[in-house]
Amino acid sequence: MSAHPQAPRIDRRSRTLLVFCAVAVAFAAIDTYVVVLALPEMMATVQISAQDLQRAAPIISGFLLGYVAVLPLIGRVADLRGPVPVLVASLVSFTVGSVVTAVAYDLTLVVVGRFLQGLGGGGLVPATMALVAALYPVERRGMPLGVVSAVQEFGAVLGPLFGALVLSVSSWRAIFAINAGVALLLVVVVRVLRRDDEVTPVDRRPRDGLPDVVGAAALLVATAAALLVIQPPDRLYLDLTYGGLFTPVVGSGRWLAPLGLVASASFALFLVRCVTARRPLVDARAWGRSLVAADLAGAAYLALALGGVVLAFATADPEVSVFSPQGPWLLLGSAIAVVALVVHLRRSTRPLVPRGTLTARPAWGALVVSLLVGWALIAALVDIPLFARTTTYDTQLGAALVLLRFLVALPVGAVLGGYLVRRLDAGVITAVGMTLSAGSFWWMSTWGKTSLDSAMSNVPLVLAGLGFGLALAPVNAAILATTRVDTHGIASALVVVARMIGMLVGISVLTTWGLSRLYDAAEASPDLTVNELGILQEQAVFQGAALFALLAAVAAVVLFRGAPTRGLDAGTALRTAG
Repeated sequence: MSAHPQAPRIDRRSRTLLVFCAVAVAFAAIDTYVVVLALPEMMATVQISAQDLQRAAPIISGFLLGYVAVLPLIGRVADLRGPVPVLVASLVSFTVGSVVTAVAYDLTLVVVGRFLQGLGGGGLVPATMALVAALYPVERRGMPLGVVSAVQEFGAVLGPLFGALVLSVSSWRAIFAINAGVALLLVVVVRVLRRDDEVTPVDRRPRDGLPDVVGAAALLVATAAALLVIQPPDRLYLDLTYGGLFTPVVGSGRWLAPLGLVASASFALFLVRCVTARRPLVDARAWGRSLVAADLAGAAYLALALGGVVLAFATADPEVSVFSPQGPWLLLGSAIAVVALVVHLRRSTRPLVPRGTLTARPAWGALVVSLLVGWALIAALVDIPLFARTTTYDTQLGAALVLLRFLVALPVGAVLGGYLVRRLDAGVITAVGMTLSAGSFWWMSTWGKTSLDSAMSNVPLVLAGLGFGLALAPVNAAILATTRVDTHGIASALVVVARMIGMLVGISVLTTWGLSRLYDAAEASPDLTVNELGILQEQAVFQGAALFALLAAVAAVVLFRGAPTRGLDAGTALRTAG
């Protein structure tokens, strides 16, 4: 693939395609936040009590592992196959994960479903960013990047509201059933809207003859049988004649019953047809070639490194330590994987991250800034509602409405940041945004017991949301403008990974810092009430977030200097990146 693109074609069909891709990103973002409300019911379904909350951690960490650990590989495949096939595959993964989660009867199936949802949801973001880069020249990317960033963050606003609405009329399973239906519809729309020139040679299939009917029938039988195994109807399960279909032939597992064996055999036949059929439903041979070309070994090393970090911090108890009891071993494993990755990238002829991708200062600087932005952002998402519960509101809904003032301003800032990228330096826009956020956090650190009763409390909430929003599009624009067109997928994926890692590490470190302040205050002043100690903890967290937001502002000014995000044609920008 050439490093220098042809002039992008921006027609109505392409814009419509991008709109639906943005809708897919928003829907995946909604799913990220909706599980918080559904978690208690999900725990009850898989027989986990409220006292064993730690056992439910894989429901969250499973999604994060799928979202983060495999994301670089997905981004690289998007470079090789094109963004649209990866968007379709990501939506299919999200659909399957939603179905598995919706019908799950135990923790294992819920975690598998959440992992597949994370895998699909995470792949949508870099593929959509790469699509923006493919459709728009450098100087016109700011606004569409801002819109994509805005809809992604708007998912944080709609997620809790969507979850509350569905849970008010149905069970948690309905949330994931709706997810599956919408994602499947988007799969059809994206496939219809894609143009022939958006299909890479490796993705083109023979057009003569019918699609694989045998494979389709096998998949249909496997799906129907699996659904019956997972959620058997009482009328069939208790029937003297048909109940035997659900009785294990050997052992005690559901999948060892006749219906389970039929489901397994049918799915195995479907997989075989994906390899051998002339027009398979899923071209496993083409995808296999793409995965090999994308550097599976390098992706495995990076997945191990990221997976260790995710598990070390996502399962931590901040009252005890910054990371989980197994954290030191997990981080040691991550360090070893990083060393192996570096050695591999130096030796590989086709590395996961092509040589020269991150040599430009704004390119690797975007990862640093994204990490710091995520570190500060998580404090707003978690600790603003915690402060509201500690001081003013008795319900989660009241606390969520306080956070809503921040969340509504965030996508507005993202669109504004995208608009300004074409006119101002990316570093300046990011620095202004993160300085606004830093000042807002410092203001929040002065809040007391009655601060939220005042209308003035809305000012730092709105300014912080605007500030974070302003920073999103310039960060993406900086790395896309200083990397080659055939690396935009992996570059966009790394930006998302950096921010997610920043959020995971940030919440653990900031919460531990806040708790240390709480313990010191409790020891120095035993007369302080629980609420007063909670306020001191949140104040400390806001101070820490202000520091990291300020570091992000400084880093953006220094590292984004010279990033060609405005006033240049695509060819000039790419020559500068080289």
